[in-house]
Amino acid sequence: MTASAVSASSQTSSTTIKGVSVLGATGSIGTSTLDVIARHPDRYRVHALTAHRSREALYRQCLTHRPDVAVLGTPTDADWLATQLKEAGLATEVRHGEAALAEVASAPEAEVVMAAIVGAAGLLPTLAAVRAGKRVLLANKEALVMSGALFMKAVEQNGAALLPIDSEHNAIFQCLPGQHRGGLGRHGVTQLLLTASGGPFRGFDAERLARVTPDEACAHPNWSMGRKISVDSATLMNKGLELIEACWLFDARPEQIQVVVHPQSVIHSMAAYSDGSVLAQLGNPDMRTPIAYGLAWPERIEAGVEALDLFQVARLDFEPADEAAFPCLRLAREAMDEGGLQPAVLNAANEVAVEAFLDGRLGFTEIPRLVEAVRAGAPGGGADDLEAVLAADHDARARARAWLEAL
Repeated sequence: MTASAVSASSQTSSTTIKGVSVLGATGSIGTSTLDVIARHPDRYRVHALTAHRSREALYRQCLTHRPDVAVLGTPTDADWLATQLKEAGLATEVRHGEAALAEVASAPEAEVVMAAIVGAAGLLPTLAAVRAGKRVLLANKEALVMSGALFMKAVEQNGAALLPIDSEHNAIFQCLPGQHRGGLGRHGVTQLLLTASGGPFRGFDAERLARVTPDEACAHPNWSMGRKISVDSATLMNKGLELIEACWLFDARPEQIQVVVHPQSVIHSMAAYSDGSVLAQLGNPDMRTPIAYGLAWPERIEAGVEALDLFQVARLDFEPADEAAFPCLRLAREAMDEGGLQPAVLNAANEVAVEAFLDGRLGFTEIPRLVEAVRAGAPGGGADDLEAVLAADHDARARARAWLEAL
């Protein structure tokens, strides 16, 4: 995270009740966010809740949290929700579509925006929140992967407060000097150690990986996540995307970030210093901890998470990532090294590949093959404007689908 972005985030805390818009409310991050908010009615109220298709789940959330606005992806679902909420006696306004997402992300009533829409779909509303100068709790890593330079520039220009919510980046944020977050090499920081659980297939060889099923890939050993993110964790692409995100957040180069497989998921990440110190943030694997940290920073609030019992954990193991068995991590590092539009191309190809795997149209070990093929054929160019990023995303998806059809 740049020094300017952080200085903007160090706004004076206040006891005034803050409005929160939760983008992606029905996913695992969204539901955890609402759990934390409900524990602190004296601090937070829900301004808006959004979902793409999960209208029944959003309806139940509206009954509980009574937002001012609810947003769904289609007019049909929005009409259904509006009818249900009216019958329930709620005054919640129901909207639909991309423009409505941007509106609730930038609304004056929302001082805080949880950006938890999965994938590239989260870029535009998250950017809208940044441009409106909000405190943005960033759980959508794809926004930075696709458009890192212009995204961080928007943070600086608009005085937005950017707090990372991915457990690894949140841990690094906590381990860096409190008043001097920013590029490595400053303040004695020499390396970031990004931890990874290794996913459900740690130790599998190529033959076993070729036979794994979507349900097996979604059965993460430590974390409760959506299906797309669970597959990314199983391929280690999630760690690759997190590496790219960390480069932008902390002004680091890929070679300054080491991925460390840590199966217990107790140490969430670390920062190494020139004097030999390594600072680590530990805790139970529960996303409510970084969510509560982001909501209340620089204060600390109760998150509903049990304190870590080190006697129960008993041991902490570490090993290098196996990039031969899981080449997605290598592909992500190469995309960041190459720069420009390559990270956006990587992300788009991966989203198409994961969707095809979950639909049973692509094998697990073919995911990195598709991504590598699309990256190899991608046109060059800089990611200096949003139109170029979106065009690269669109082109990569089209070529990924063509690759699938040619199988």
